[in-house]
Amino acid sequence: MDQATRQSSLMLDEPPRVATTARARGLTTTEWVICGVAALGFAFDLYEMLVMPIVLRPALSALGGLESESREFNRWVGLMFYAPAIAGGVFGLLGGYLTDLVGRRRLLVWSILLYAVSSFAASRATTLPQLLAFRCLTVVGVSVEYVAAIAWLAELFDDPKRRQSILAYTQSAGGLGGLMATGAYYLAVTYAEALPAIGGSHEAWRYVLLFGLLPAIPLIIVRPFLPESPAWLAARSRGRLRRPSIVEVFRPALRRTTIVTTVMFACVFGMASGVLLQTPRMVPGLPGVRDLTPRQIEQAVGSVQFVGELGVLAGRLLLAFLIVRITSQRRLARMFIVPGLVVIPLVYSFAATHSLGLLYVGIFATAVLINGPASLLWTYVPRMYPVHLRGTGEGVAQNVGTRMLGTLAAVLTTQLTSVMPGSTAATHLAYSAAIVAAMLYSIALAASFALREPSGEWLPD
Repeated sequence: MDQATRQSSLMLDEPPRVATTARARGLTTTEWVICGVAALGFAFDLYEMLVMPIVLRPALSALGGLESESREFNRWVGLMFYAPAIAGGVFGLLGGYLTDLVGRRRLLVWSILLYAVSSFAASRATTLPQLLAFRCLTVVGVSVEYVAAIAWLAELFDDPKRRQSILAYTQSAGGLGGLMATGAYYLAVTYAEALPAIGGSHEAWRYVLLFGLLPAIPLIIVRPFLPESPAWLAARSRGRLRRPSIVEVFRPALRRTTIVTTVMFACVFGMASGVLLQTPRMVPGLPGVRDLTPRQIEQAVGSVQFVGELGVLAGRLLLAFLIVRITSQRRLARMFIVPGLVVIPLVYSFAATHSLGLLYVGIFATAVLINGPASLLWTYVPRMYPVHLRGTGEGVAQNVGTRMLGTLAAVLTTQLTSVMPGSTAATHLAYSAAIVAAMLYSIALAASFALREPSGEWLPD
């Protein structure tokens, strides 16, 4: 058999295995486009998740005439946060299944278009129910896109070292999402009157939501250049692409992986919703801040958010640097979880109640120690499931772990404030966050001991 025939046979019999010497070559133009599309999607995923806390108050005021902290205001705040999360969780499970059934690229493209179009529609909402419905669609798109993108990238770059590096570095672009949300709101507030009216008004929150339409524009342009996953295509062409099943990821061979990763996703993303995202509410109660003018207080809050977003980016980049140098997934997870178990409760029990300067350092460290393991889990999960269950397994871990369980940490943090010591609401919240952080990272550390190491560098067929 000549060399060309043998290579052709290999491509039909099994997913391609890139030679070790290929690691040194640079990315092709198409591969750069692939990475760019994925990175843009990850950045806007986080943008869409973080933009709502920024625009919620002015949107509720404009569409419902609701006064801040009124009972009706708080009811709509709860709906706007938790209804989209539940919708994302339920339909994200379906999205993982469809990723395995109809292909990674197709779901990736349609999910990005879904949250882009729904973001456009949300910017033109005229009632609160409309805004809620469009936000649910946006989070559904985000939930499906992340699962499809991870499976797609993992299977496109088959060389183990390159695959891990690309998964980690493209995900680090997600750290730009928070910076983009903050910057978009600043620009919208500053220049709203100079922009074309939306629905007959120049309300800044509408422009910030409209910004979520942007990823659809380059996607439409590069769509013809995006290949389907070769592993998925090869399995289908051989007739070996079994029908995906959510039940199968809980059968004995995969049950431990599914449960452990779901628990760890819930803990890590619970830290984000129950601790990190609660931090801006603590700033006005800090000594030296509560005596400032309202404008100065808002500036302090904004600066704390900005430092936190830098920490998000730093945590993901640190993971990208370490992941090709440390092979043990358990060890890599504990490099973030163990320090986090000590540092984060200290940040919220002391820095968040005593000093703005200390809180700057603390929120940066907290964001690093949360986002490192978050990125690690996303590079880990594709290595544990076969082709026909890769999207389904990711969908269960992400959507049950993050949307359905992780977001409940925000409820726990706010409920615990009623029994916390201290003289101000901000202090109660800080102590509550410290307890939730200690609890969640203790669970994550225990779960890490049950984390299976991948059986090899290659993705399972």
